[in-house]
Amino acid sequence: MVNILMDRFKFLVILICTSLAATAGEVQFVSNPANMKGRTYVNPIIEADYSDPDPVAAPDGRTFYMTASSFQCAPGLPILKSTDLVNWTIVNYALPAVPPTDFYDAAPRHGKGVWAPCIRYHDGEYYIYWGDPDFGIYMIKTADPEGAWSEPVLVKGGKGMIDPTPLWDTDGKAYLANAWAASRAGFNSVVTVSEMSADGTRLISNPRVVFDGNDGINHTIEGPKLYKRGDYYYILAPAGGVVDGWQLALRSKNIYGPYEKKIVMATGKSGINGPHQGGWISTAEGEDWFINFQDKGAYGRVLHLNPVHWTDGWPVMGVDADGDGCGEPVKRHAKPAGLVPSAGTVGTDSLFQWHANYTDFYGFPTPGAMMRLYGHKVSDNFVNMWEVPNLWLQKFPCESFEATAKVQISAKSASEGVSSGLVIMGWDYARLGLAKKGDKFVLRSTVCTDAEQGGAETTTDIATIEPTRVYEAGLLPNMECDLWLRAVVKPGAECRFYYSLDGKKYAPAGSVFKARAGKWIGAKIGFYSITPAGVPDRGWMDIIDFDLKKL
Repeated sequence: MVNILMDRFKFLVILICTSLAATAGEVQFVSNPANMKGRTYVNPIIEADYSDPDPVAAPDGRTFYMTASSFQCAPGLPILKSTDLVNWTIVNYALPAVPPTDFYDAAPRHGKGVWAPCIRYHDGEYYIYWGDPDFGIYMIKTADPEGAWSEPVLVKGGKGMIDPTPLWDTDGKAYLANAWAASRAGFNSVVTVSEMSADGTRLISNPRVVFDGNDGINHTIEGPKLYKRGDYYYILAPAGGVVDGWQLALRSKNIYGPYEKKIVMATGKSGINGPHQGGWISTAEGEDWFINFQDKGAYGRVLHLNPVHWTDGWPVMGVDADGDGCGEPVKRHAKPAGLVPSAGTVGTDSLFQWHANYTDFYGFPTPGAMMRLYGHKVSDNFVNMWEVPNLWLQKFPCESFEATAKVQISAKSASEGVSSGLVIMGWDYARLGLAKKGDKFVLRSTVCTDAEQGGAETTTDIATIEPTRVYEAGLLPNMECDLWLRAVVKPGAECRFYYSLDGKKYAPAGSVFKARAGKWIGAKIGFYSITPAGVPDRGWMDIIDFDLKKL
């Protein structure tokens, strides 16, 4: 297992370095561009889908790292870095492949995998814990979050355990709190605490319920984060549901409770729904902050930064205008004091993830392209792309944007029906690409509704396109077509595809499509290449360039 994971980490490093060479000088935005300058920031600080964020301060209190849920996508566990808590850059992925690899290599396991990770610094090392509701609680660690992370350790195997958070206490003991998923365990709305070995590798006691949200008020409590401040243990957790919930604070002088409870942030009059799961962080300047997410449908779970102040031993998040001890999320606020501004931009390659664990059959970077994507051979009873693992995708970066790709699509003469192109993926999806038909290509617009439920694709032929070149490739000639594909996404996730044969003049293709979130993730944009069952030769596509522009 160690060798497999390290080989995959090496591939990730090679991929990043090769892609940067192919797209030298190009950067994409992770943070909200409106926050790059000035003394105030606006929320959301990250307009893309980084669900269940958890930050940690480096020992200097001026460098910060953050991770987020990545579910079945690989590489997983993004590592974001900031020096001002406002602007963030992706600097690594901690998990090259989702374990257990025999399960996550086989197919795209939508909505499974890495749920609600927690990142902590302890005794010279960074730790990440996460729950896989089907397999248990995992842990990895490193001395350098921007370098290689350890092989995953299964801290406790089993079903239903989610949202783990560790605490190393001042007396040398260690604990782990977690929530439970009703879909696997048959119950939820409780937080349990177990004692953990000092090295963080295993649980050494049975779990004990420390808070029961089945109280008629705090249903669906989940995502607990365990801290200690002074004499109190604190559990910060969202309750009430992702869309309409609130932030709850629990405190006790005994790790096992009983815990007092208080709602410390809610939507109020802010119009910012949720506000949901996140993490508390302190700076070297003595300020406290909370990073949480807001669910925005097709755009996923975007990140907000809220100030924290303490009143009578309780954290109050956001702005408490009426002084009742429950804050509301801020829309604009002064930036954290005394911190160095961050850039908040990143090479476009660093934002791409596969829809399942990477295998060599998916494709490779090349000297002249970011990625060569080979056509996945679909099943004999193919209905839609919910089964396709080698989708190479990235998150919607903001509410309104334009994505343009230069690609070169190839198919051999016997590869009838192979298709490659641009896709906007979710529970509903749309794609635009070329399919081989005879000695030409046909540009096709395809839409699917309710993909997980087996919804069938609807395809419209837009145009017949001559190959840019044909050349001999062994016994069979190969057809190539140079093509530019564009997607424009407008507020409300209204999407429209365009194409060009010269990179200058673009024509619309297909009708307007409304993007929809995937399973626990926002809609994504990226590339596909598929080969029909029974076709002997796989087609492929070279993704030469990909550019995002905020509108």
